[in-house]
Amino acid sequence: MTPSEIRHLQRIVMTIEITHDDLSDGAIAALLDAHRREMHQYSPPESIHAIDAEKLKDPAVTFWAARMDGTLVGCGALKEVSPKIGEVKSMKTDGNYLRKGIAAKLLAEILAEAEKRCYAKIYLETGSHAAFHPAIALYEKNGFEECGPFGDYKPDPYSRFFAKTLVSER
Repeated sequence: MTPSEIRHLQRIVMTIEITHDDLSDGAIAALLDAHRREMHQYSPPESIHAIDAEKLKDPAVTFWAARMDGTLVGCGALKEVSPKIGEVKSMKTDGNYLRKGIAAKLLAEILAEAEKRCYAKIYLETGSHAAFHPAIALYEKNGFEECGPFGDYKPDPYSRFFAKTLVSER
């Protein structure tokens, strides 16, 4: 086995650690900046809804980082829209760590927090390009169903909108 193959196997068996993050180390800002730049390949500027790291410091946003052996490999956030509604924001996995279950673990953490807060529903917006199909499959696997635009979003051919009912509305 080559050294490169050994390093690859070591990465696979590393534990993914999900923690709250305050964005202070700059690693997440760099990952999100790269994410926004990448979005320009798939959508015009007016259709890119990824928010910058500064807006994620809003007290209504809870942010998680995924790390493997101390290396940032992904992130995600939950924004409180109202006391009963949340929105998944800034789900991103570093390109070197795709298809290793990172996004699934982040989403599970976000959904657990939304349920703990007794949100009735949780929403998200994602792109419509084929590059977003793996993310869409993850959301659908976790019970999200396509819906129309919500909040301040407008109909947009470059966006798809999803919702998941968490608690029966009474």
